[in-house]
Amino acid sequence: MTSKTSTTLRILAGLAALVLVAAPLAMPTYYVSVATQILIFAVLAMSVDVLAGFTGRTPLCHGAIFGTSTYVVLYTATVMHMPLPLAMLLGVLAATVLALVFGLLAVRTSGVYFLLLTLALGLIVWGICLRWTEVTGGENGLRGQLRAGLMLSTRELYVAVAVVVALVTFAMWRFVHSPFGLTLRGIRDGESRMASLGYNVPLHLTIAFTASGFFAGIAGALYAVFNDFVSPSTVQLSQSVAGLLMAIVGGVGTLFGAFVGSFIIIALEQAVSSVTERWLMVLGLTFIVIMIFAPEGVIGKARLLMAGRGQSKTKP
Repeated sequence: MTSKTSTTLRILAGLAALVLVAAPLAMPTYYVSVATQILIFAVLAMSVDVLAGFTGRTPLCHGAIFGTSTYVVLYTATVMHMPLPLAMLLGVLAATVLALVFGLLAVRTSGVYFLLLTLALGLIVWGICLRWTEVTGGENGLRGQLRAGLMLSTRELYVAVAVVVALVTFAMWRFVHSPFGLTLRGIRDGESRMASLGYNVPLHLTIAFTASGFFAGIAGALYAVFNDFVSPSTVQLSQSVAGLLMAIVGGVGTLFGAFVGSFIIIALEQAVSSVTERWLMVLGLTFIVIMIFAPEGVIGKARLLMAGRGQSKTKP
């Protein structure tokens, strides 16, 4: 990528951030709530991209990690009556520990075996949340009044979530662009070569999995405050698939593509579900079109087009 293309992308990213901050001033309350949901799920999609895009491991358990944090926040805040900041901290900690356990079990596999193992681990969490009714409420779930306790309006909650998301996004960007992140890319491109150079591949992958779960836990804690409700549907497979689809649609390995993917999928769901209950069919067709014409994702395709345009201008 040329320096000019990189500068253009930074400018576009800055403009997008400005729009995200200014959006609550112009949008109706309902759309502000949808925008808050988009930001939260963008963090979930970015946490998936940390593994799928930068280590070459595609997980199907991040919905379970995300939902575990949501469960812990609502249970500790509403049942145990803990202060909300402490409840959110415990939720993120629970998600991180769960990700560490999952990572220790899964990192020695790759490809379809990694996919299936993480799928099975996520299903175990879903089964626990469904059957452990004394704690999780079973199919009825848990309901709280966390947002009311903060005395935040919909717009104020959006601003608070936007600030947290901005900080988390910067932390993830620093993580994947650090020397450790470069090592993860090396493992993605040539695992056996990195092992022959003396790198402890399982340890690096375990740390990456744990860090990814930590970020997913932050998204889950924010979702608990936003939604004030959690049920087994929050940890089920469709949640993991949604996060993965958002990362793929935006562009795996781009990190910021998660915002584009989250916006496309959630906005499409809101628009189509108001017309028909079969919005999943429309989502599936949209995903097929994107995979045919932009397999790199929206951000990846934009990068290729801008890089190609820049090269054509430099030719004599």
